[in-house]
Amino acid sequence: MSAGAGLAGAAPAWEERALAFDCRGQQLIGVLAVPAGAATAAVDTGVVIVTGGPQYRAGAHRVFVRLARALAGAGVAALRFDLRGMGDSEGDFPGFEHVAPDVAAAVDALQAQCPGLRRVLLWGLCDGASAALLYLHATRDARVRGLCLLNPWVRSAQSLARAHVKHYYLQRLLQGEFWRKLLRGGVGLAALGDLAGNLRGALGRGSGSGGGSARGDGRGAAPASYQQRMAQAWRGFDGEVLLLIAGQDLTGREFLEHAAADAHWRGLLQRPGVRREDCAGADHTFSSEPACAWLLQRTLAWVRHGHAPLTSA
Repeated sequence: MSAGAGLAGAAPAWEERALAFDCRGQQLIGVLAVPAGAATAAVDTGVVIVTGGPQYRAGAHRVFVRLARALAGAGVAALRFDLRGMGDSEGDFPGFEHVAPDVAAAVDALQAQCPGLRRVLLWGLCDGASAALLYLHATRDARVRGLCLLNPWVRSAQSLARAHVKHYYLQRLLQGEFWRKLLRGGVGLAALGDLAGNLRGALGRGSGSGGGSARGDGRGAAPASYQQRMAQAWRGFDGEVLLLIAGQDLTGREFLEHAAADAHWRGLLQRPGVRREDCAGADHTFSSEPACAWLLQRTLAWVRHGHAPLTSA
């Protein structure tokens, strides 16, 4: 077990312990951060940090480490762990669409360590955020009372094309230098072809999110796409949702575009209990110090004040 200090001269604010727990016969490895000196049975709120692939439990620029320790210092237990096939965990990585057993094992491990938990929150970045929603779609786990989702991954060919058109090509078309280069022959046919291809992709039929419509061959509807299953989980979730979007991130922009355009997502971001906040200068992983500090502050404020308790079993 390791311990860390809070403010200078203050008593240690958090402690960490390594955990090994089972997921379908394979061993997963995690690190649990808890408030220093507190009986774990007295901790009533826990956060499971759902990693995205390819990533392990530390996160890009150790953001998951900083997050878990900040949460523990604020009185909240936080578990960061390696999915199957990642980091120190056994097995093969099944892809973010198929990690519901991993998340379930982590929630079980957290609850075993902190038996007094009254609420569990899932926190995920990119396809970790998507995996958190897919977990709820698969399990309807009533222990989960809140979701903190950062730049959720909903990529499809059409969503990527739409984002490129809106956030890159339209800006280029408004620049005088683009037209001067075009008239001088400085814009090649390949670049114009890319623009035409993205326009076709953005305006083409089919959301690229797959499935859900009649097959037209008498065999019924195609399976729901992962984007549709995410929307179904969001719609059926009665807890609190914090949506954090990095202003300089294409993945976050794609998500907002998809949520605005796709019928399955209509109105979900405006539901009661959903809070959206944008960090204008942040990249995908909130790598700058100001962006990371913003992320930690927003998460801590939400965990303290913005989630509902577990319903009684």
